[in-house]
Amino acid sequence: MASLSLQHHTNYFLSRALPTRLKPRPTFSVRMSLQETGPSIAVVGITGAVGQEFLSVLSDRDFPYRSIKMLASKRSAGRRLTFEDNEYVVEELTPESFAGVDIALFSAGGSISKEFGPIAVQHGTIVVDNSSAFRMDETVPLVIPEVNPEAMENIKVGNGKGALIANPNCSTIICLMAATPLHRRAKVLRMVVSTYQAASGAGAAAMDELELQTREVLEGRPPTRKIFKQQYAFNIFSHNASILPNGYNEEEMKMVNETRKIWNDKDVKVTATCIRVPVMRAHAESVNLQFETPLDEDTARDILKNAPGVVVIDDRESNHFPTPLEVSNKDDVAVGRIRQDLSLDGNQGLDIFVCGDQIRKGAALNAIQIAEKLQ
Repeated sequence: MASLSLQHHTNYFLSRALPTRLKPRPTFSVRMSLQETGPSIAVVGITGAVGQEFLSVLSDRDFPYRSIKMLASKRSAGRRLTFEDNEYVVEELTPESFAGVDIALFSAGGSISKEFGPIAVQHGTIVVDNSSAFRMDETVPLVIPEVNPEAMENIKVGNGKGALIANPNCSTIICLMAATPLHRRAKVLRMVVSTYQAASGAGAAAMDELELQTREVLEGRPPTRKIFKQQYAFNIFSHNASILPNGYNEEEMKMVNETRKIWNDKDVKVTATCIRVPVMRAHAESVNLQFETPLDEDTARDILKNAPGVVVIDDRESNHFPTPLEVSNKDDVAVGRIRQDLSLDGNQGLDIFVCGDQIRKGAALNAIQIAEKLQ
């Protein structure tokens, strides 16, 4: 009960302190989601952190559906879940699971996506995949709806054809939500990103480990280390993705390659350093942008204030800028610390600081926004 009470007070404080677009959604709306005219949906990986967030976002956005399947591994099959006042039984994921399914939301890991994604497509299902399995496949659109919806404009429910659509990496989504409006105005030539990534990016087990380690360290006990090799509580370390021959890790190269694909610009220069920090569920990123055309900070601030899915928190007088806590459980990506890069002459560069909820906009919300455009 203590943790529930703390969350209640935290949400109340945030609702009083944040800009309107970042306030928590009301909890007393009437749900109109279950509709005979809506698509049939399957959620693959329903018991994971992102799978559960899929359900939360579907409900929050009143996403219309005529039926929904809860799919997971054999280990989780048989569990009962209540969603929008209806009880569902979790079903084991099998090749037959996609019969009659219009849209499948996948978040069960790359190996599951590679095995079952093509099977679902053969059934005529449109797969929105949250893993990295298909992101760099030239035949698969990699989509952020606010950034490049045209990449999937020919894929629609009801045309009788299955398809794959890839959800970008969470860090890429959060970064490009802020960088793209500026890129459209002044064309980014080079982008340098440093990330500060939350436990949620490594799943529910990593979030549990951070909470457990925090208690253990405060009590003077050795921290339990099952998910990460390093102590996570009260520490930061290089992202736990595998190191590649070029010295970058896989997470960093995802940002490089995915940005080029989403922007359809193979020449844009991108470099990234990805760090894991002891934050529960929202990523932060320091982004340095070098432009082809001069762009001053006041114009940039106005552009970002009018960008969809972006909110500006940039109060220099009170030293108030985006924090992971403020964007946790929120849809919008927050941007602040907007300032000229003093190392470049002639307004050719900017520094910005970006925060976004990794589970929400960095995963579930982005996928469901894609699904909304399929109808």
